[in-house]
Amino acid sequence: MKFWRGQVAPLDVADVDTDQIIPKQFLKRVERTGFGKFLFYNWRYDYQGKPIENFVLNKPFYSKASILLTRKNFGTGSSREHAVWALMDFGFKVVISPKFGEIFYNNALKNCLLVITLSEEKVDQLFKKTFSFEKKKEPYYLSVDLVEQVVYDDSGFKCSFDIDPFRKMCLVEGLDEIALTLRYESKIQEYETKRKERFPFREFGKV
Repeated sequence: MKFWRGQVAPLDVADVDTDQIIPKQFLKRVERTGFGKFLFYNWRYDYQGKPIENFVLNKPFYSKASILLTRKNFGTGSSREHAVWALMDFGFKVVISPKFGEIFYNNALKNCLLVITLSEEKVDQLFKKTFSFEKKKEPYYLSVDLVEQVVYDDSGFKCSFDIDPFRKMCLVEGLDEIALTLRYESKIQEYETKRKERFPFREFGKV
């Protein structure tokens, strides 16, 4: 992903841990897909399983949002990668916060979910803009230029962000860990061939 423009959904909560992002009872699936419906489950649904209307992601107004704006310490707690899968399966491409849990941050980038760290002051500006647009019943959009490492809107906001060069390259080229490894498939096969020639394996059951 080199560039993304999407509606912002404001999750005005700090210290969101991974158990809140995806509760432990939904970690039994072996696929990486299908977790979106369980995202923030305990906040989106009551004890009877009915949607809580005033929760931001249950509002029809934010049904097409693809950029999640949240407060500091997002993704702390356990190392479950499912939290990233749930966010992506729900439709989020970008998450913006003043601070992320370290393991969550790394898991996000490994799975090509762009996580952007901005100052609390800048994040607060974005929250004010998002709520202002919501009052006018207008979606608030942000544009993210990963190549230039800039976040901006159509009404004057612009802010640069930092990202590790290697992670940036993987995101720009759409490479997860498997795809990155496959880039070197020919060299891996060459190594395996030479290794077998040097250390031939004995057939099972033979001396």
